[in-house]
Amino acid sequence: MLLSRKEIVELTKVSYSNCISIFIPTHRAGKKVLQDEDKLYLKMQLKIIKNKLSHNGMHISTINKMLAPVQELIDNGSFWREQSDGLAIFVADGFFKKYCLPIHFKEFNYVSNSFYIKPLTPILVGDGEFYLLLLEFDNVKLYECTHHSFTEIIIDDLIPNKQERHGYNYQEKELQFRTQQGGSNQVMYHGQETTSGKKKNETNKYLKAINDGLKPLLNKKNIPLLIASQDYLFDIYKDINTYNTLHHQNIKINLNNSDIYETHELAWKEMASIFDQPRKDKIAEFLEAQGSGKTAIGITEILNAAFLGKIDTLFCLNDSDITGNYKEKNNTLIVTETQENNTTISLMNLAVTKTFLNDGTVYLLEKDEMPNANSKINALFRY
Repeated sequence: MLLSRKEIVELTKVSYSNCISIFIPTHRAGKKVLQDEDKLYLKMQLKIIKNKLSHNGMHISTINKMLAPVQELIDNGSFWREQSDGLAIFVADGFFKKYCLPIHFKEFNYVSNSFYIKPLTPILVGDGEFYLLLLEFDNVKLYECTHHSFTEIIIDDLIPNKQERHGYNYQEKELQFRTQQGGSNQVMYHGQETTSGKKKNETNKYLKAINDGLKPLLNKKNIPLLIASQDYLFDIYKDINTYNTLHHQNIKINLNNSDIYETHELAWKEMASIFDQPRKDKIAEFLEAQGSGKTAIGITEILNAAFLGKIDTLFCLNDSDITGNYKEKNNTLIVTETQENNTTISLMNLAVTKTFLNDGTVYLLEKDEMPNANSKINALFRY
């Protein structure tokens, strides 16, 4: 299941002496699934966590009881055949949640007095929202998509049904190839016969019926519409289209040989640059505001700002961390950075959590993407 913002908020409310967070990469299909590689990742993390808990003084029987739901997952063969790109597990005394997510995680575990939510934040930013229309003569489907999800919208009553499609007396196979005629801009479609006259008119009518049927539904949100189809259909459809946010380029894909997961991934690659603009704008705003007091790159200043709700945007180095401890003194946080041990916490995760709870935005970036690459954490303040 895909995590909602509300569910992440609920995770941040859990506080016990031993809150366990586990992240592993998983695979949808293929050799790694057949060889139980994902299961082995979890086995390895479970072993590490048991050693940590034992080192913290927990009795083995208590450890096994707390981690029993994780062991049950390892032993559940069918579970591993229904994965996405990553698995996140959260365990505490009397608490267990698991999420199969379309995010690739590196193997990681965290044992502390709260859960580790930093790897989850990509679900909530730059997610984008767009329509994806799969356009074939025998199969027309509409999906409402984001970066990490897709939901089919049933449109059977809005477009020509199968019987009505046959009424257009048109076979898709007749338009398999196209070439430019001579040196002109005219398009010729080749197959069993050229598309001209009656057949071209029938094609236009069919695609116009789809456009007209979908437009009232699409206009409810007015978000970008991306078409997945062969080129010749898109060339005709874009001339007929009356929806004002049709994306200028289609996905060139053979829908008969692709499933919706593959199609969705290709769709996001096409749309990502549109929805990534807010991140680019915030980085530009950070760079422009440096030296004005509206930015910070030190964990102490950033944590204090996070607790006060001052952070507009937090930039964190992906697959990295800052560990240590903090205490409050005279309404100020005293932060001590130290190497990770059984008494430290992730200061970066704490900053992420507080920023998230105060409605700030969090981006996980690679080093060459960080506004100030000299620090693992950058912050743009609201004021």
